[in-house]
Amino acid sequence: MQYVKTMMVLLAMSGLTLAGCPEDDTDADGAAGMAGVGGTGGAGGTGGTGGTGGSGGTGGSGGTGGQVAEAQDIVATAVAAGNFTKLAEALTAADLVGALQGEGPFTVFAPSDEAFAAFESANPGVLAGLSVEQLTAILTYHVVAGAAVKSTELKSGQLVETLAGPVLAVDLSDGVKINEATVVRADIEASNGVIHVIDTIILPPGDIVEVAVAAGSFTMLAAALTAADLVTTLQGEGPFTVFAPTDAEYAALGTAPTGDALKDVLLYHVIAGVVGPLDLVDGAMVETVNGASVTIDLDDGPKVNEAKITMTNVVASNGVIHVIDAVLVP
Repeated sequence: MQYVKTMMVLLAMSGLTLAGCPEDDTDADGAAGMAGVGGTGGAGGTGGTGGTGGSGGTGGSGGTGGQVAEAQDIVATAVAAGNFTKLAEALTAADLVGALQGEGPFTVFAPSDEAFAAFESANPGVLAGLSVEQLTAILTYHVVAGAAVKSTELKSGQLVETLAGPVLAVDLSDGVKINEATVVRADIEASNGVIHVIDTIILPPGDIVEVAVAAGSFTMLAAALTAADLVTTLQGEGPFTVFAPTDAEYAALGTAPTGDALKDVLLYHVIAGVVGPLDLVDGAMVETVNGASVTIDLDDGPKVNEAKITMTNVVASNGVIHVIDAVLVP
C-alpha cells in the first residue's frame, strides 16, 4: 500500500491545478434582485412595495451553488494536469496507483513527461528494460510518506527518507534541488499531499562502497576497506554516516597503518545511523563504530576533530558520505 501511495504522490506533483472554482455570484444576484424589486417599488410609489424589493435580494442565495471544488488525490491531480502521462504509465506498470490514492499524506517529487523524454534520450531503452521491482524502487524513491512538505518548509542540507528507503538530499543554494533534480514547479496541492515537479528522474544510489568507488576520488579509501576486510560491512543494511577522506588526504598521511590498526582507523570514520549537516551540534562528542568518539566543531565551518568537512550529503542506499580534508586518527 505504501508503494501505491507513493505513485499517487508522484502523479500529483505533475503540476495539475485544482478544479476551477465557480464565481460566487451571490452578491451579484442579490444586487440584481434588490434593484429589480426596488425599481418596481419605485414605480408603485409606495414605500411598502419598495420594502419587498429588499426581500427580492434573497434571490442572491442562488449564488451559493458556486462552491469551491474539493481537491483531488495525487494521482487524479497528476492525470488531470496532462503532463504526467509517462509517470502515470510507470505507476500503473508498477501497480502503485492505488498506493498514491491512499490517505497519505505524501510529498511527491514528480518528473514530468519532458523529464522522462530527456532520460530516455540519454539512456535509450533503459526504462523499458526495467523489471517491476526496479521500476518500483525508482518510483518510490520520489515519494516521502507521512508529511505534505511545502517548498517553504524545505531546508538546505536536509536529508529526507523516502518510501524506497534511501534518503534524498535537499540543496537550496541555487534554486531548489533534490539530489541532482531541480524543482521547476512547487506546491501543487492534492487532497492527500503535495506535488513538486522536477526536471529529471532521480535514480536510487548504490551502497556506500559503490558510491565511493564511482566518485573516482576515493580509490585509496576503497583499497583500505578491502585490505581491512570492511567492504562487506559498509555494503550492509546500515544505515551509516561516513566521513571520507579523498585520495589526496590519504597520500598526505604517508605510511598507512595495517591490520587491526587500519581497521580501527577506518571504523573511526564511521557513525551508525544517518547524520546530516543539520544534525551536527557544536561541541558534541559523537561515538564512532570503533568505540571512540569524534568532536564536532562548527565555529569556523563544520569540522570533525581537526578535519574540515568539504562536501556534505553524498547519498547512498545505506547511508550518507561527508567528504573531509584529513584522515582521522583515533
